[in-house]
Amino acid sequence: MTQSDRRRRRPTMKDVAEHARVSVSTVSYVLNDSGPVAPERRNRVLDAVRVLEYSPNESARNLKRRSASTIGMIVPELTNQFFAMVTEGVQRAASERDVLVVLVVPDASEEPEEKQAKLLRSQRIDGVIYLSGTGSMPASIYELARSGPVVLVDEQIPGLDLPAVVCAARKGAREAASLVMEHGHRRVAVIGGPPSLWTAQQRLAGYREAFAWAGLDPDSVPVFPGDYRQASGRALAAQALAAEPRPTALVCMNDLMAIGAMEHCREAGLRIPEDVSIVGFDDLPVSALLTPRLTTVRQPAHDMGFRAASALFDLLENDESGAIGELPATLQVRDSVCPPRSRT
Repeated sequence: MTQSDRRRRRPTMKDVAEHARVSVSTVSYVLNDSGPVAPERRNRVLDAVRVLEYSPNESARNLKRRSASTIGMIVPELTNQFFAMVTEGVQRAASERDVLVVLVVPDASEEPEEKQAKLLRSQRIDGVIYLSGTGSMPASIYELARSGPVVLVDEQIPGLDLPAVVCAARKGAREAASLVMEHGHRRVAVIGGPPSLWTAQQRLAGYREAFAWAGLDPDSVPVFPGDYRQASGRALAAQALAAEPRPTALVCMNDLMAIGAMEHCREAGLRIPEDVSIVGFDDLPVSALLTPRLTTVRQPAHDMGFRAASALFDLLENDESGAIGELPATLQVRDSVCPPRSRT
């Protein structure tokens, strides 16, 4: 393990074993004085502990002793149903282990980092599940990641080697944009998310791939960056549809912005999908209840939360998480897309 790797995450018992060229069980015997170890091997283990600055994970020991434990869940907001469903998945996994979840939602009266710091100062928090709303790692969370377990959800942060539970966002976005292309749309606008977010970058990459494969220059498709909120989609749809010639399709990076775009279209007297086709991303429960029903990409929000909590418990119990692959993102074809009235 390199020096930069050690700065990124807390050394594990496995790291100590590799550095000392012994088995993990030998490291455990030395640290817990629970078995015979030859003096030469014992010295190698102790040297590795010193060099790597390894410290035993007391939270993991508590869980193994089945003592009470608590994890933190940091989420940007709960008005977004996707965030709420991820949180429900975390709660379900925690309840199966009788673990308490402390939910932290930043509010307008307090800086997010300040509230997160209060959480981290609590002695009862064993680990944190972090759902970023900014695409960056606040200093308080970064400090925790250096000394304790942190699992990311629906996000990856460049430069940090942290477990992350994500879905196949790029593939799902590519399928959504491909559907629009297959219906004959060539005047398209993208209602995007915050450019700094990994999710927004992945979805945009998927859209651009679909445009290119359909023979449309991706650089010719205007992108209107938003903030994943409904009001943002409404305002940006007004900007996008003010262009001449008017786009015949809006590709929205999440369902809330797609719903906002639909609101604007109704107010402007535009029919969906006859005048403007619209696709979303997330598949919120409300999306199938809209008129017309929204074509979108389904993210397994509950499962993402459940997997994130399970990965955190693996870190606490074993000093390493189980394998976390991309969860599927599946296109849900409904009623909000049809061929444009004019293809010119």
